[in-house]
Amino acid sequence: MEVFFLLVLVLLMVMALTSGFPVAFSLPGSAILSIGLAALAGYVFEGNASAYFAQDGPIEWLSAGVTNFRSLYWDVERDTLIAIPLFIFMGIMLQRSKIAEDLLVTMAQLFGPIPGGLGITVVFVGALLAATTGIVGATVIAMGLISLPAMLQHNYSKPLATGTICASGTLGQIIPPSVVLIILADQLSNAADIANTSRTADYKLATGEFVMPSEFSVSSASAGEMFVGAFIPGIVLVFLYMLYILIYALL
Repeated sequence: MEVFFLLVLVLLMVMALTSGFPVAFSLPGSAILSIGLAALAGYVFEGNASAYFAQDGPIEWLSAGVTNFRSLYWDVERDTLIAIPLFIFMGIMLQRSKIAEDLLVTMAQLFGPIPGGLGITVVFVGALLAATTGIVGATVIAMGLISLPAMLQHNYSKPLATGTICASGTLGQIIPPSVVLIILADQLSNAADIANTSRTADYKLATGEFVMPSEFSVSSASAGEMFVGAFIPGIVLVFLYMLYILIYALL
């Protein structure tokens, strides 16, 4: 039965994501609906829902759903995650305010005389948007809507045009501030805390001392340290993409 409702959860997530529904509501909504269906099945076929909730009866399902919702959106213990919705909001504002479009037009005039100048412009603007928003979706959508018709109009091949847009858009995964790096830093910090707690307990059990030496503790990289480490590789990728487009245009 558990495997069945796990498949139901995956199916609901796929349906919600492919329908274009916002991810922020698709993932928790699918989980809450799956839990509700599982509890309903347990109540109908077994007469109670105690196998799924501590409280008994369908009247408590709403309380459980509210608890899950609060744990997702309010009970966040790490302040680092607060930056994620702000970056996403920034990306949406750039897309809706047409700033990205104006930036693309301006940079196209700068790189226009260079062979493959429009493609180089797309990479440059995509890197700037990625560095500003930290997410992939807003950059790819904005660049796709703005630059793809222009590149096809200037006789760029479809593989080169779409590949340039996708490659420049995905730079948001590595160029700071990256939402992925923020989430990774948070997960590493959480794992380090759990490991240190376990090691401290083992050290106390083995030696009888309450304080564990620092050389035995586990440390993790902060979001700022990850940003510093990812900055140079991101810039190198930008220049490599530009160099590839320039060589492709010359040949």
